[in-house]
Amino acid sequence: MSLFLLLLLPPLVFLCPFSFSFPFDTSYHIDCGGRTNFTDKFNTTWLADHFYTSGSTGLVSEPLRFNHLQEKTLRYFPVSSGKKNCYILPVPNGRYFVRTFTVYDNYDGKLHSPSFDLSVEGTLVFGWRSPWPGDVSRNGAYSDLFTFVSDSEFDVCFYSIATDPPVIASLEINQIDSRSYNSSLIGNGYVLVNYGRLTCGANQFGPGFSNDTDYFGRSWQSDYDFRSKNWKGINAISTKKEILGTNQEPNYFPMKLYQTSLTVPSDGVLEYELPVDAKLDYMVWFHFAEIDSKVNKAGQRVFDVLINDENVTRIDVFDKVGGFHALDWYYVVKNLSSTVLSVKLVPVVGAPIISGLENYALVPVDLLTDPDQVVAMRALKQSLRIPDRMGWNGDPCAPTSWDAWEGVTCSPNNDDSALVVSQIDLGSQGLKGYISDQISLLSNLVSLNLSSNLLGGSIPAGLGQSSLARLDLSYNQLIGSVPDSLASSNLRLVLLNDNLLEGQVPEELYSIGVHGGAIDLSANKGLCGVPSLPPCPTFWKNGQLSSGGKIAIGLSCAVIFSVLLLVVYIYCIRRGRNDYDFGLPHELMSLASKRNKYQRQKSLMLLEMESQHAKGLPTTLIPH
Repeated sequence: MSLFLLLLLPPLVFLCPFSFSFPFDTSYHIDCGGRTNFTDKFNTTWLADHFYTSGSTGLVSEPLRFNHLQEKTLRYFPVSSGKKNCYILPVPNGRYFVRTFTVYDNYDGKLHSPSFDLSVEGTLVFGWRSPWPGDVSRNGAYSDLFTFVSDSEFDVCFYSIATDPPVIASLEINQIDSRSYNSSLIGNGYVLVNYGRLTCGANQFGPGFSNDTDYFGRSWQSDYDFRSKNWKGINAISTKKEILGTNQEPNYFPMKLYQTSLTVPSDGVLEYELPVDAKLDYMVWFHFAEIDSKVNKAGQRVFDVLINDENVTRIDVFDKVGGFHALDWYYVVKNLSSTVLSVKLVPVVGAPIISGLENYALVPVDLLTDPDQVVAMRALKQSLRIPDRMGWNGDPCAPTSWDAWEGVTCSPNNDDSALVVSQIDLGSQGLKGYISDQISLLSNLVSLNLSSNLLGGSIPAGLGQSSLARLDLSYNQLIGSVPDSLASSNLRLVLLNDNLLEGQVPEELYSIGVHGGAIDLSANKGLCGVPSLPPCPTFWKNGQLSSGGKIAIGLSCAVIFSVLLLVVYIYCIRRGRNDYDFGLPHELMSLASKRNKYQRQKSLMLLEMESQHAKGLPTTLIPH
């Protein structure tokens, strides 16, 4: 599906900060290609170019024709940046109003406006095809929409058609009330793409174009170019009185919208012809206010609303809300088969009246990649050092109408609730990183080819999901062992040759070849344990001690420890016999008798020596 919406408007920006207590304050105003921050005359702060994934900056060829700085510069994404490039902004979850300004103005001197697609939150919303209309190419165009963010990141992505570089001059997002435009009825499953937002009987107005505030940042075009040629006797009326029921949640429609209206004579018909794309559903919003003081009771102004000639409702504004009070009503048109949506207000009593008209395509939200697999793919992008030229930006798989990231194949999961990665083929890409452990989150991966690169590190232990059938990591610089997880998978092709792997190969993995598959483990000097490879040392496995080796060493240590304990024990016993008397009772008694005899002899000798000394005789020490 290719949507193409061009709003030929003057520069439009947000009026911020808001003049009343608006419940949301998350907004970004990015001057794409701009080098410095600046504040415009509406007190809106524009950020220097930021949050982009890649690309280069440019300047329109005739900058003096543009009144605002954010329209003079742009960012473009050449082929060297990859096919897919994005702006990715951190935001709270919620609903957002998004506006882009796109211009070519021959910035590259090639006189060739580019062809490219643009997605928001993974859903294709705009398609630009060369050649652009002359005024659009030269002056640029604004496009806007409403979308939900549920992953705390807002992304707008560009996809190059052929070799054309996508371009963007400014990007604005503003958080709004999540209940706006009756989202409770249509849910979060649609993007509302603007196909016309008209003010009836007034000139264009809104933030950035006039001092009239729209708290969502919407711009309102004059309805002049959308009126049917069959109109006759058109009468524009206006008032300066306050209109009740305006600037109220959840839609915050501005008061100025209801202070002007169009009418026709009582026998006339108000008719609009709105350009659309066929085969889509559209949400048409009508805005009314009875601002003619002559109409002061119900039944004085009654008219029917016809859409594509089908009568869908009857309106009596005064009967519904009274005078000088806003009335809003919408209708969903299903399965349009033409490129024009016709709106008619046919009189019943008096003349029909209208203040504003909006038309939004209900674009179904595309499937996004499973969040866990997004985490895995982003981790792989970092660990494999994926070059910019491969365009690994934004959602890996969405939109489904685009190719997934280069070298990646995706498919819906079993219940069609998300997209999953089924194949990665990055052989011979000059990658120099390693394989992230997060690859285990790719639970639907069928085929992985990272051969003929310069990848280092080890094979992640989690690699080997039950879905994995083909694995080619040959001709790299992988180290470490072959993980057991590969042996428990359903692999039918395993190529690990020409790496630096070591250790024992799980026997179950080798059985792949026995059962009709193919396996190549050659040119890994450290691998062992299966036929065609050398046998592994008895106590060595996968580059480390095997379980048997650890048990043997443990038993050896236990024996040695026991021997040491015995030696210490014996040593202590022998030492004790030199210091203490140990023996049988009769041995102890004999020893005691000998000691007593020695003590008596010693005493007698001492007495004899003392006697000799007393007599003056010399004493002699007689050894015992």
